[in-house]
Amino acid sequence: MASSANFVQYVAEQCADAGEIVAKKMFGEYGIYCDGKIFGLICDDCLYVKPTDEGRAVLREVQMRPPYEGAKDYFYVADVDDRAYLTQLVKVTCAALPEPKVKAKKK
Repeated sequence: MASSANFVQYVAEQCADAGEIVAKKMFGEYGIYCDGKIFGLICDDCLYVKPTDEGRAVLREVQMRPPYEGAKDYFYVADVDDRAYLTQLVKVTCAALPEPKVKAKKK
């Protein structure tokens, strides 16, 4: 089951205080980015955040689940209604993640 556009938009709006939030379609689901850095996935109308020690410290409840079959475990975030909570989680997660690799230009 693919995620609904309404859920994706809602999650993006809930995280908006963390920075520039963009959701991009990937393989039928969505990658979610903050200031150009991918921090999670939205699959089957569920939010999954890349695991970091800093994110673990912010989570109210640590649940690890794969966002799709064959994937590594991510933090499953059940509470997407608390904007301040999501903002803090996104900020600390993104600060802990490495900078995205610069893609070489095609000739």
